Amino acid sequence: MSARKVLVVAAVLLGYSSGAQTDAKHSSSKKTGEVFYGTASFYSNKFDGRETANGDVFHQEGMTAACNRIALNNFVKVINERNKRVVVVKVTDRMHPNNKRLIDLSRAAAKKLGYTGSGLTKVKVEVLGKEAPKGWQSFEERASSQN
Repeated sequence: MSARKVLVVAAVLLGYSSGAQTDAKHSSSKKTGEVFYGTASFYSNKFDGRETANGDVFHQEGMTAACNRIALNNFVKVINERNKRVVVVKVTDRMHPNNKRLIDLSRAAAKKLGYTGSGLTKVKVEVLGKEAPKGWQSFEERASSQN
């Protein structure tokens, strides 16, 4: 067998396609209504003011999240499984690839869900789609409407 054929067979066996590695951890959901269950955490203060993966600036008081399983710029409904509190956030960032948690929320979102004291909680996350739900405002929109 030629060296080229060996390389092609090896690439197929290793899960490569057109030179790009496929990784289930990084696959992004685009299906409105799709539901995920897992653990939520919240962002460290050191990220406040930094640019996110979609180009927005992260603010702890914004209603945003980082998630590796849902496509950027999708809105999601997050339900705290322990107390049934609900919040809607926009996915603007990604977490570290080795992070096993489902979603990382801003401090404001975590506070509304009631888990800032414990740091983690079990959640149900439902994909709402890319259109902002009625009444949802970004951090910048909320800040400018208060002035």
